[in-house]
Amino acid sequence: MTMSPIKSQACADASAEILAIPATHQIPLNAAHPDPRWQAARAVVFCSDWQGKNPDPQRETRVKVLWSPQTLYLRFECRYREIFVFPDSEPNGRRDHLWDRDVAEAFLQPAGSRPDAYKEFEVSPNGMWIDLDIAPGQKPDLQSGMARSVWRNAHERTWAAELAIPMPALTTKFDPKTFWRVNFFRVEGTQEPRGYYAWRPTHTPQPNFHVPAAFGTMRFELPPERP
Repeated sequence: MTMSPIKSQACADASAEILAIPATHQIPLNAAHPDPRWQAARAVVFCSDWQGKNPDPQRETRVKVLWSPQTLYLRFECRYREIFVFPDSEPNGRRDHLWDRDVAEAFLQPAGSRPDAYKEFEVSPNGMWIDLDIAPGQKPDLQSGMARSVWRNAHERTWAAELAIPMPALTTKFDPKTFWRVNFFRVEGTQEPRGYYAWRPTHTPQPNFHVPAAFGTMRFELPPERP
């Protein structure tokens, strides 16, 4: 994986929209050696906390999205100061309360969802994961069938994760002409005050990512029409 050099404006991305790029073929997950199709996707970048303050370029996160009618693909590229992960998980890698350690997170609210309901996906630097179906007072397992690939470069203090989420787990009727509401997050640190970083700040007094009113927008670029 090649990550761009840090620039002074690297985490000052004020965009409220991420563009999902169409995938013309199934994307093999390989966090260390990403498929060339990822080069077409423009990343959203963040390293400020959930209040939009205290930028830390050494904890920068970049997120890219690809899509097909069958699958939504996410790629996280993360810089880190330290790694703090659980040593154990279920045999399939699922780990409850994964957010109590270092993670990258995606909150996805497909078009037609209730304003207070969305899907939550988390992945850790050592490949553990959790997916949840969030609604007021509820967070059952989504059981999405998500696949993942995770890679860490200890020398450069970076880690990357690619996720492939089956589209039927997200929406019963996918329409790429609609807009979704989304947000992306990172958590890092061994003890409070930990680092809580957000693409779109939630501006809560205490760290809280569960603010769908603060989500940004995801738009799906349409494939070119065939002649």
